[in-house]
Amino acid sequence: MPQPARRLNAIPPYLFAELSEIKRAAASEGIDVIDLGIGDPDTPTPPEIVDALCNSARNPETHRYDESSRGWPMFLQACKSFYQREFGVGLDAEKEIMQVIGSKEGLAHLAWTYAEDGDTVIVPNPAYSVYKVNAVMAGANVHEVPLRKANAFLPILDDIPTDIARKAKLFYVCYPNNPTGAIATRTFYEDFVRFCREYDILAVNDMAYGTIAFDGFKNPTMLQVEGGKDVGIEFHSLSKMYNMTGWRIGFACGNPDAITILQKLKSNIDSKQFPAISEAAALALSRGKTNAAIELYKTRRDVLVSGLRDLGWAVEPPKASFFVWAEIPEGFGDSMSFAKELLRRTGVAAVPGSGFGDEGEGYIRFALTLKGDVHGERYHEVLDRIAKAGFSVRAKV
Repeated sequence: MPQPARRLNAIPPYLFAELSEIKRAAASEGIDVIDLGIGDPDTPTPPEIVDALCNSARNPETHRYDESSRGWPMFLQACKSFYQREFGVGLDAEKEIMQVIGSKEGLAHLAWTYAEDGDTVIVPNPAYSVYKVNAVMAGANVHEVPLRKANAFLPILDDIPTDIARKAKLFYVCYPNNPTGAIATRTFYEDFVRFCREYDILAVNDMAYGTIAFDGFKNPTMLQVEGGKDVGIEFHSLSKMYNMTGWRIGFACGNPDAITILQKLKSNIDSKQFPAISEAAALALSRGKTNAAIELYKTRRDVLVSGLRDLGWAVEPPKASFFVWAEIPEGFGDSMSFAKELLRRTGVAAVPGSGFGDEGEGYIRFALTLKGDVHGERYHEVLDRIAKAGFSVRAKV
């Protein structure tokens, strides 16, 4: 057999694949695993969306290729209406929006459209690995900006060396943030847009959790600030907003040139999504938020954060996303060792912060998604197991 391309040597094993093996091994030993790992919505896709899929799938017109330039027209119009309703920004459905096969696919392929040998891509640390991995595979140099508690897990733009900024083509951010659960402010977006305009960088915002927020908070977006469309592109996903992870559909919006360039690559790679899924997704975007799911995440958040604090952990309740980012207790080594020990002694699976980059060391990420939990009762069980296993010690401050 021929050898694989050398570019694959530059990327580590996918974090969640490795964690899945650890969880399977624990389950094979008879451990009742409570999986707070990957963060896949655990309640079903709303039935009216499933019904819309079934109805559209019976229409022979959806059985053919989607030959539109940027996506199924019904879906693009729904994206336009959604964005206006949720964020108060008008978009041109023909120039400023395009369909992607899940935001992960779009974020990855964007790196391939812009980055090549010798270019620079700026990414946050800790972060979703897709930004860095695809920049590296495209041949670019990666400059990582730290996200730290002292700055509310926002990058300090002034700390980026001028020579790095001048070389950069892309600057990825993600808010609401995965893994920290942090939020962006309008002021940050204003500074971010100004920075990217000054250095001629394409600003990339991953908003996979854009409508998931608690306590009356509403997430701002980059496109709400003056000049946002001039320098930026955002990615939105129906996976988290509408419990549609397996459906693989989302959209990009923003700068029309960036949209056109991304579509040029994608037109040579995929033939878009099954149109019946696009039509069902259009209905999802028209129906508003999945409020019941968000309320359930809030209940779980409140149970978990309050309980961990009672046990002495340093943890803040997130205003958005469905992740709780907690400092690991003192005396338990690095975050990967702690995650393995937590699973071994309690059956609770969580993601070590170091899996998202070295700035995540010392933290662990708990997901607020858990299949079979109805009212937060399994999160009470998580806390009972943690306390009984002796993890109720004073956390680092």
